[in-house]
Amino acid sequence: MRFLFLGAGAIGTYIGGSLVIAGHDVSFVEQPATATAIAQQGLTIETSSARQVVRGFGMHTDPAEALDAGPYDVCVFALKSFDTVSVLEDWQSLGRPLPTILSVQNGVDNEPAIAARLGADRVIAGTVATAIAKPGLGHVVEETHRGIGIALGNSLSEEVITALNDAGLGARGYADAGSMKWSKLLTNLQGSATSAILDMPVGEVFADRRLHALETEAMRECVRVMRALGHRPVDLPGTPVRALAFAVEHLPRTLTQPIFVRLLGGSRGDKMPSLHIDLHAGRRRSEVGFLHGAVVRHGATVGVPTPVNALLTDTLEALTDGREDIATFRHHPEALLLRLR
Repeated sequence: MRFLFLGAGAIGTYIGGSLVIAGHDVSFVEQPATATAIAQQGLTIETSSARQVVRGFGMHTDPAEALDAGPYDVCVFALKSFDTVSVLEDWQSLGRPLPTILSVQNGVDNEPAIAARLGADRVIAGTVATAIAKPGLGHVVEETHRGIGIALGNSLSEEVITALNDAGLGARGYADAGSMKWSKLLTNLQGSATSAILDMPVGEVFADRRLHALETEAMRECVRVMRALGHRPVDLPGTPVRALAFAVEHLPRTLTQPIFVRLLGGSRGDKMPSLHIDLHAGRRRSEVGFLHGAVVRHGATVGVPTPVNALLTDTLEALTDGREDIATFRHHPEALLLRLR
């Protein structure tokens, strides 16, 4: 297959580089400085079994030039959710035909936004469950191999799954795209916004009894909303989402707290989630509105109250755009909990 990747970030490098190794035709669109560096040094992919430097891919700095070098079977969107609409508008303004979009982005609103502009038959929903770190430019490390979910129903879905499995990426098809994407959203909520707001590792967040209760309620709100929308928790590759949903819905917090502390604290260590990285790097943009904020927006449409997710969304957005002082909340859970009361 021929793939065009919009950007060579962590997900793009990992999936795109792995597809090159498997013999597929892959090109990237990147900023000039990044494109030059990657073209010179190649991509480096580390897994538990090998470290490979990947070459033999296309690299473009201009979207029109990249599209003219097509046609491609699939264009992979692995960009931040807040960039989706603007990128689509820019690309559509070029007057070139766009390939089918495979969105492996976080959140549940990217695919509908793409479908509204290109048509429902021109977008494939995907979700990456594998944990990937990016220690440097064009360099990724597969921390925990789990796999990739791909929504079925598109004429290219099965071919994409086959290509990803050629590359050893553990792809699996899902008949219900909504359940797949909402299940990933549920896992994305675990401690991420609270970690950013309080400047605390996720393990420490869940070790605090009060914050564990806050996190459990945020996830419980998400499960209520997804069920009201007609979706159900489904296990993602290597990720027991159904057990997670059952735990937050039915188990007492005295049982769930040690489990979450062990699993989340142990797997992450001191590694911070992306919401934390974006805030404390001063990037002035956050995906929280597409994660916790999505729970709030969709909850309003189905009449499910979501006060905890609203609190986390509003607080992190205020910190991101400078309306709140980061120092107010740093290592100070009471400041956040008082807002909920």
